[in-house]
Amino acid sequence: MRRSLSLALLLALGACGKKEAPPAPPPPQVGVITLASDSAVLTSELPGRITAFETSEVRPQVNGLIEARLFREGQEVRAGQPLYRIDPSPYRAQVASARAALARAEAAIASSAALSRRYGELVKINAIARQEFENSQTSAAQARADVGAQRAALQTAQIDLARTTIKAPITGRIGRSDFTPGALVTAGQTNPLTTIQRIDTVYVDLTQSSADLLRLRQQILQGSVSSGGTARVKLKLEDGSTYPMEGELQFADVTVDPATGSQTIRATFPNPRRLLLPGMYVRAEIVQGTQAQVLLVPQMAVSRDEKGNPTIMVVGRDNKVEVRQITTARTAGENWIVSDGVKPGEKVIVEGGMMLRPGAVVTPTPYTKQPPATPGQPATAK
Repeated sequence: MRRSLSLALLLALGACGKKEAPPAPPPPQVGVITLASDSAVLTSELPGRITAFETSEVRPQVNGLIEARLFREGQEVRAGQPLYRIDPSPYRAQVASARAALARAEAAIASSAALSRRYGELVKINAIARQEFENSQTSAAQARADVGAQRAALQTAQIDLARTTIKAPITGRIGRSDFTPGALVTAGQTNPLTTIQRIDTVYVDLTQSSADLLRLRQQILQGSVSSGGTARVKLKLEDGSTYPMEGELQFADVTVDPATGSQTIRATFPNPRRLLLPGMYVRAEIVQGTQAQVLLVPQMAVSRDEKGNPTIMVVGRDNKVEVRQITTARTAGENWIVSDGVKPGEKVIVEGGMMLRPGAVVTPTPYTKQPPATPGQPATAK
């Protein structure tokens, strides 16, 4: 009896020391979006360079020594504003000489005209030979022609004299002067004195693949993409900031560069604060059209398999994870336009799918995009 009580006591103590198995962990939560047909704004981000709206290289049109420079480098100049003054002394002398020659020719015309009239009276009474009368008429005509030639010579001399003051041909910002007072310059020389560029409005010359442009034109012709009128253009500057004003697409070049297979696209941008300078590198985002009835999948939900094919994770039946290979057409903002591999109504995993394997059971919750962190504050963790 005592022995059976001891055995029962030992069994009871052993049962008290055994631990129960922990409950299974709940399925992991994942953020999902439910696919639905939507319209997508088609944009292209292209590299480009800023060019001036107007450019004028200032060159002398007469020979001579520069007496003075009449502008400050880097300032805004107006069309017609004097920029340089070339020594005018020789050209004043040419004007005086041409004016004297004109006066001499005008005096000669009066004498020849009077002689021609007098010979005309004498030839009527056969007092002189008719040949002499005709010679006097020819001399009078030559005198009138000399007057015209001397007037033209005087005008040319006056033009050359006016050109000794070199004026701005356009309104814009003037660059550095490559010639100083005392320099000898010649008409039509190769090196410009300075350059003026109008930059209150600028061109942005962009390059895009001709194949991409052809594909877009075909989609517009087929009606799958709406052009939406004049394309809007946004700029990203070299420091990553966005230019505050939108531009307007002007045209696409009709010639394809055979070396690169690309076309040049030109846009214009207002530049009232002169922030955009010629030669600056930029990236432009062009809104080229709108495509309706497409499926949009966030780029962060798309990964690549070992063959480089795009794949996504989908929450299937019984909340089990499935891996799908998809076909992507192009990007639209932060999304991929998907043409095959998924259907409307399916749930695509956007967040929390890093460590999941196909067949794993998950708890899907609607994905909410986090707003960007305020400067100076840490991003909010999910």
